[in-house]
Amino acid sequence: MPPIENLLFAAGILLLLSVILSKASDRFGIPSLLFFLIIGMLAGSEGLGGIYFNNAFAAESMGVVALIFILFAGGFDTAVKDIRHILVSGVILSTLGVVLTTLVVALAAVHWLKFSWVEGLLLGSIVSSTDAAAVFGVLRTHKASLRGKLQPLLELESGSNDPMGVFLTISIISLIKNPHIPPVQFLPSFAINIALGAIVGWLFGRGTIIIINRLKLMYEGLYPALLFGLIFLTYTAAYFIKGNGFLAVYVAGLLVGNANLIHKKSLKSFLEGFAWFMQIAMFLTLGLLVFPSHIVPILGTGLLISLILMFIARPLSVWICLLFSKFNWQERTMVSWVGLRGAVSIILATFPLLAGIPKAEMIFNIVFFIVLTSILIQGTSVAAVARWLQVDAPAKRQLDQPIELTHRKLIQAQLEDVIVPFGSPASGHSIVELSLPAQSLIVLVCRNEKFSIPNGATVLQEGDILWVLANKADLKKLNKILGLS
Repeated sequence: MPPIENLLFAAGILLLLSVILSKASDRFGIPSLLFFLIIGMLAGSEGLGGIYFNNAFAAESMGVVALIFILFAGGFDTAVKDIRHILVSGVILSTLGVVLTTLVVALAAVHWLKFSWVEGLLLGSIVSSTDAAAVFGVLRTHKASLRGKLQPLLELESGSNDPMGVFLTISIISLIKNPHIPPVQFLPSFAINIALGAIVGWLFGRGTIIIINRLKLMYEGLYPALLFGLIFLTYTAAYFIKGNGFLAVYVAGLLVGNANLIHKKSLKSFLEGFAWFMQIAMFLTLGLLVFPSHIVPILGTGLLISLILMFIARPLSVWICLLFSKFNWQERTMVSWVGLRGAVSIILATFPLLAGIPKAEMIFNIVFFIVLTSILIQGTSVAAVARWLQVDAPAKRQLDQPIELTHRKLIQAQLEDVIVPFGSPASGHSIVELSLPAQSLIVLVCRNEKFSIPNGATVLQEGDILWVLANKADLKKLNKILGLS
């Protein structure tokens, strides 16, 4: 084993290169996750770095740890009010959509690759779920965002469909190793797995809120460490009682991120930074695991399955799942296109390798190629496709909240950022002319990234971001005045 200094030097170089090259992501419209994968491949035994890494167990373990924090951070940063109205559509996409995608890919694998049905289903299940890291990374860093409920729907789906993909993959591997087991036998265990995961996530989410708010620590820097421990406990508690740990941490993240929490601003910043670190580490590790020479023989096969997944399996499953929803054809088409595959699929592709399944190496290489093409083709074209379908919206800059309320219940109010939309009836009018609710207060106005303290004579303009202190009822009234609802 090489000295620790050599490992630290290699890790430092790889992280530095990843961060520097990610700067080109926004400039050229290429998802940074693709850079991380490519750097890992170049650093591998067949690349310039010459680092030999062939430990599927270590890669899987690294991926699981990374996904725990990525999913928690994704839930933490998701506003419940944004997903409340698309919850049913999101749940259908993350369950039925995954099953339909699996079946279409399996059919293609059986017909064109001459796989057996169980092998085809295994390949389909591995690539069936969209990737939270890839979707969050593309939608939250692109220069264009999606209008209405599209972005919350896609983020909810990607954050919640991993349990179904994991369940299908593990179940089909069990069927291959034990063909005498009736497939119907897996259904009750799936229902229990999901239910226990959701319950554990809710219980530990509520417990995390109570512990962080009531445990008065002397140093603010200890709160991230406390949160880390609680996240690990959430996942493992679900795992030990046969619940779904990934769903548990996502649900816990939703609860904690939408609660009144002390040091919330610093915790959010730390989580965001650590989630990026885990994404880089995960994609670098998975890039190291692949041997480019093994990818070349399956280029044609991989491209065929990639195109079927992009243009048949994903669109078909989305249109069926959203058949009775209020989304129009442009929005459904956009949801179909943002079906990004990423690290989750590669991690699941290590399961057959560890289980010693026939064709496991071929499946792993096909899945890796599918992920590369998905990020390269779909990930780079999200903004262009959104403009073509006319479902894009001006990207809203994520501004740091200048004021943090730690005990909102005491004043029965919350601090929210509200944008003055284009065409707002309030634009060009002073605050005193708007007849705001008596118990609401515009604390700050952000214009051109500069904050100012307003008074009654302050004239609002389109694109202003208002920091408003008010209760929920008054916030709804203010939204109507601004033309947001």
